[in-house]
Amino acid sequence: MPFSLYLLALAVFAMGTSEFMLAGLLPATADNFGVPVGTAGLLTSAFAGKAVGAPLMAVLTRAWSPRISLFGFVVVFLAAHVAGAITANFAVLLATRVVAALANAGFLAVALTTASALVPEQRRGRALAVLLSGTTVATIAGVPGGSLLGTALGWRATFLAVALLCVPAAIGVLKGIPARSNRTGTPALRPELAELAKPRLMLVIVLSVIVNAVTFGHFTFLAPVVTDAAGLSEWWVPVALVLFGAGSFAGVTVGGRLSDSAPRPVVLIGGPLVLVGWASLGLLGREPLLLLPLVFVLGLVSFAVARSAPRGGRAHHGRLVRDCRVQHRRGRRSFARGMKNGSAHLGQEVRGPVVIAEQAS
Repeated sequence: MPFSLYLLALAVFAMGTSEFMLAGLLPATADNFGVPVGTAGLLTSAFAGKAVGAPLMAVLTRAWSPRISLFGFVVVFLAAHVAGAITANFAVLLATRVVAALANAGFLAVALTTASALVPEQRRGRALAVLLSGTTVATIAGVPGGSLLGTALGWRATFLAVALLCVPAAIGVLKGIPARSNRTGTPALRPELAELAKPRLMLVIVLSVIVNAVTFGHFTFLAPVVTDAAGLSEWWVPVALVLFGAGSFAGVTVGGRLSDSAPRPVVLIGGPLVLVGWASLGLLGREPLLLLPLVFVLGLVSFAVARSAPRGGRAHHGRLVRDCRVQHRRGRRSFARGMKNGSAHLGQEVRGPVVIAEQAS
């Protein structure tokens, strides 16, 4: 695999860490700005801008070279985190989160296609796996590590650390991504928009929104549950995040194995368990001996369901991926892929922050 691909994955890791790191930094951030925890939760909700940003950025950058697009998005993302780290105004911090979300969405929409262009066709699946591994590692290590760093040095240090991770990624884009693509013209949107009218794809999107809304709406407020509801010290927050990350990794693994043979039972059984499990967090989370195992199980079940849900549409998904490959050879960027990515992330931020904050208190 080209070294530049791993630097793209590093950027994805930094962006994935940023998206979820406030789950461990919410109480400290709220105290620093003198706002309620529920209000501070809007800093995570701001990343719902990815739902609009992914397709929008895919459209806006259709005529740009991959190098210019990726470098621009990384620099904007870096600048947003530096500005967020030094601001003393909550509204400004919230605005930087929206900007970072748009840059994140645009970067991933372009990177998915660019990663395929860096390797021969028979290795594109592996290239995409390397790129998206950044998100998995962010959940397992980046978010707990960011929480630990924030607990030791303050939440602003975590923002600066994310910005620092973007520096080698930006250099890698300039050095390893071609300045020009083999496009023959500006790509047409109509064929890709037509993909969104297919019921099977829309079902996948709706399921992704629901699962992610339930999971990450509650996950955002895990730190107050640990410190307030369970009465543990703030140093237990990274432990809870590590357990959630380990559970999510196990869930992705289990869901991946079962999604080819029995995706429907995983969704039909695991779906209700996700709803009941997260709803019970406010009650069971008051007991430390129950909270930590529950966090692991919730990570496992949530990600198993999220991993299996799209497989209900695997035939259509396979056609979509093949179409994207054809479009890439013709010089097209995949708006449909950007739309699917944005929609999959919409539910991660749309849950009502105040409701979960009330559970924690």
